[in-house]
Amino acid sequence: MTMFRDGRSQKVAFLARCLLNQNAISDGTAVRPAGFPEMVSYLLEHGVGIVQLPCPELLCLGLDRGDPQGAERPVVVENTRIRRAMAQAEPSRRLAQLVEDTMTQLLEYRRYGFQVVGILGANRSPCCGVDTTSQDDQEVPGMGVFLEALSRRLEEVGWKIPMVGFRGTDDAVETVQRLLERAEHAARKEAAR
Repeated sequence: MTMFRDGRSQKVAFLARCLLNQNAISDGTAVRPAGFPEMVSYLLEHGVGIVQLPCPELLCLGLDRGDPQGAERPVVVENTRIRRAMAQAEPSRRLAQLVEDTMTQLLEYRRYGFQVVGILGANRSPCCGVDTTSQDDQEVPGMGVFLEALSRRLEEVGWKIPMVGFRGTDDAVETVQRLLERAEHAARKEAAR
């Protein structure tokens, strides 16, 4: 469906909430007062709109993640506790709804021909990790529970969206460049079909 013949780029990226709002992150893990402005600037300068993903931990467990003493434990230990808490019945039900809400947004952009250049997650996160997550009190390869569930839903509809993981100690601009390179590669591959 063709529409929106105005000044918009028709390109969007979905970013983990904590990359835009460090105030949503679990206690003891924020590395910035607010977010990563260089990441935002780079995307906007390259004509990519930003869609903020929901924070599953905040929306399912609360700002204190169910334990106001969480920051007293090592990050991977607290993240493992959070991951287990997300598997409980009510948080798991809410997580599934957040995945569906996110899919609604993604599919709406797809329906109108927008390019979703990618999803940028927060490595080590029990919910939004892309390359690594926290499990068994350590950082391990794999995805967080939210992005893993979202990835499965995308597979169900036959859509492969590039995903890149970021940690607060990484170079934000380099990470976004990597995401845009993956998106360009995916777009070329899709066009060749």
